[in-house]
Amino acid sequence: MKVLVGLSGGVDSSVAAALLVEQGHEVVGGYMKNWINAEGIPGDCPWQQDIEDARAVAKCLGIEFRVIDLIDAYRDRIVDYLVEGYRNGITPNPDVWCNREMKFGVFLDYALSQGFEHVATGHYARRRTLSDGSAAILRGADPNKDQSYFLSLMTQFQAAHALFPAGEMLKPQVREVADRFALPTAAKKDSQGICFLGQVKMTDFLNHYIPQNPGEIVDPSGKVLGRHQGLHLYTLGQRKGHGVASPREGMAYVVVGKNVGRNQLIVGWDDPTSEGLYASDCVVGSVSLLNESFDRPTRCEAQPRYRCKSEPVEVTPREDGKLDVRFLKPQRALSPGQICAFYDGGRLLGGGVFESVV
Repeated sequence: MKVLVGLSGGVDSSVAAALLVEQGHEVVGGYMKNWINAEGIPGDCPWQQDIEDARAVAKCLGIEFRVIDLIDAYRDRIVDYLVEGYRNGITPNPDVWCNREMKFGVFLDYALSQGFEHVATGHYARRRTLSDGSAAILRGADPNKDQSYFLSLMTQFQAAHALFPAGEMLKPQVREVADRFALPTAAKKDSQGICFLGQVKMTDFLNHYIPQNPGEIVDPSGKVLGRHQGLHLYTLGQRKGHGVASPREGMAYVVVGKNVGRNQLIVGWDDPTSEGLYASDCVVGSVSLLNESFDRPTRCEAQPRYRCKSEPVEVTPREDGKLDVRFLKPQRALSPGQICAFYDGGRLLGGGVFESVV
């Protein structure tokens, strides 16, 4: 096969490329140049070093290397989405949208236009072909590194053209393969932070685009407890950073809600009985499903955020294309704008965006 590998400059994508070369495929490495922090936001965005690392990997493997400029598309599809979401009081997930709109969106479009059959990445997920010929995505072999949640908004077309070679292994095995190929990234630490933004703090990023709008911090009864610097700087369930000390020893205040109309941040106790913090019922929109169609009430599992386990849910389709989702056990800090991923055991069914929570 002719495969374009998204070389990010990290070890996982480097190993994905190495394995595909070893398997005899025609492989080209492509670095997605999406963000260069030209606006001077505080923080380190090491895109230049990442390009050099990716280029060194391609040279080590003897494959062609390309830098593909997608900065305009990234601003239109990710940065604007992120800023508008926070400005409207929700908590968007740029990493999930980045996979749908960038890696398997404009990057895949570029690959297909250049005659490639597949795009490969370093995601810890597995792709399988079902008996009907459709593509399925499974959780990664390493349960501690599984990244299938971040692929939950992908379409069937995107999944059919995706490859995840590293997802078949445990992380220590990935490092071993990197050593075996003597890849320049073998010992490189895993990256952290917003998709493609590097070590730019979210607060600094948001403050650059959204003016601070101070307001009251209140408890659920409306009692004023302090002042906030802008609702966009806080997320549901947040324990630290709001500046309100708790009068109860061993019991912290957490963010339990936002009153956007009054510009009020609502805090309460970090307790299952706290009003607004735990919920069972929600509406999920912007639904994308891989192989299934929720055309009737269905029971499956849902993962409401990364790094938490999936939970049993009842899913009921609505006439407007959205889903009514009921968690059988109340969940902490279900937040509008975040992603709800649906699973059948280890198989990803798809996902959507929390629009409202009760």
